[in-house]
Amino acid sequence: MNHPAVDAVAATVFAVALLHTFSARQFERLSHRFPRHAGLLHLLGEVEVVFGFWAIVLVLLLAFVAGPGEALGYAESRNYTEPLFVFVVMVVAGSGPVLAAVRHAVDALAARLPMRRALAVTWLGLGVVPLTGSLVTEPAAMTIAALTLAPLVFRPEMPERMKYLALGVLFVNVSIGGTLTSYAAPPVLMVAAAWNWDSAFMLQTFGWKAALAVMFNASLSTWLMRRTLREDAGAPAPARPPLAIVLVHLGVLAAIVLLAHHPVAFLALFLLFLGFTQAYERHQSPLLIREALLVAFFLAGLVVLGGLQAWWLRPIVESLQPLQLFFGALALTAVTDNAALTYLGSLIPGIDAQAQYMLMAGAVAGGGLTVIANAPNPAGVALLRRGFADESIGAGGLLLGALGPTGVAAAALLLL
Repeated sequence: MNHPAVDAVAATVFAVALLHTFSARQFERLSHRFPRHAGLLHLLGEVEVVFGFWAIVLVLLLAFVAGPGEALGYAESRNYTEPLFVFVVMVVAGSGPVLAAVRHAVDALAARLPMRRALAVTWLGLGVVPLTGSLVTEPAAMTIAALTLAPLVFRPEMPERMKYLALGVLFVNVSIGGTLTSYAAPPVLMVAAAWNWDSAFMLQTFGWKAALAVMFNASLSTWLMRRTLREDAGAPAPARPPLAIVLVHLGVLAAIVLLAHHPVAFLALFLLFLGFTQAYERHQSPLLIREALLVAFFLAGLVVLGGLQAWWLRPIVESLQPLQLFFGALALTAVTDNAALTYLGSLIPGIDAQAQYMLMAGAVAGGGLTVIANAPNPAGVALLRRGFADESIGAGGLLLGALGPTGVAAAALLLL
C-alpha cells in the first residue's frame, strides 16, 4: 500500500493495540463495577480478542484512507496459515484421548522420579513437555503443558506470584524448547530455508543450550513452588479410551504436524477428525473449539497489524551490531511477534552468520515476556487464565514472572 498516511495509521493502531493488551485486565475489573456494560467490557478484557478487534479497526481505517479495494486487498494478501494451524492443533492436542495418553506417560515418568508426584508432574510439565515442542510443534506443546499443569499449579488457591512464575517459565521454555529442530518454532521456520538451517544445525547450535536452560528453569521454579503444590490438587484421572481411539487421535495430530504448511490439507484432515469425534462421542471430552477460535482470532489480528510495521522495525534491525542485535531482538520481541522479527531479519541482504545467530537467540529468549511475543502464548493464556484473579492475566505479572527465566535463556544462548 503506497498511500502516505498508511504507515502512520498502521503504527498508531498497533500502538493502541499494545496498550490495550497491557491494560486488558482493567477492563475485566471495570466489568464488575459497571454491570450494565459488563458484556462489552468483558469482551474488551479478553486478551485473545484485542489484536483481532484492532485489526478490524485498522482495515476500516485503511478503507477510509486508501480506499475499500486497497484495504480488502491488503487483508486478503496476508498469510493466515499459522493462525489456522494453531486453531487446528489446539483442538486436536487438547482432545480427551490425546490428553489421556499424555497423562498416562507423565504419570509413568513421575512414578520413576525420586520426588512427590505433584512435584514430578509439575517439573515434567514445565520442562519435558516444552521440549517436545521440537517434535509436535510449539502450539501443541503449549496446549498439552497448559492442560497438564492447570489442575496442579493454575488453581485459585495457589498464590498469584507462584502462578505468574510458572506462567513465565512455561512461556519462556516453550519459546526456546522448539529450537531443537528447524520446523517447530515459528521464528525458526521463518528463516530456516533462507539461511539453510536444518534440524541438525539447530540441535548443534541452539538446541542443547536451550535444553539446559529449559531444565534449569523447570527445576528452579518447581523447587520454589514445592510447598504450595498439593498432592490432592491434580485432576482426577480420566477414563482410559480404547487404544484404537487414542491411536487415531495421535495419528491425526502427527499428520497435522507434518502438513503444517499446507492449510488446505490439514483443514480437510481436521474436518474428518471432527466427524470421527462425533462418531465416537462417548470416548471424547469437550473439544477446545472456543478457546482455539479466540487464539486464532488473536494471531490473525497480529498478522494483519504486524504486516504494516516493517517500515520502522526493519531499519532498527539493520542498524544494530551483533551484540546489540541480540538485546535489541530480546526487547523488540516483547512488543512484536518473534516470528515477524526474524522474518524481517531474513530480508536483510548479506546478513552474516553471527548476526543471524544473535537475532534468533534474542528473539526466542524473549518469547515469554508478553502474550504477543510468541505465537503459542495466546493459547496458554486462553487455557490458564481462569486460574488467575478476575480470570485474567496481567501483563505486568507475566513480565515479572518471565524476567528470571528469560535471563537464564539469554545467558545460555549468549554465553554457552
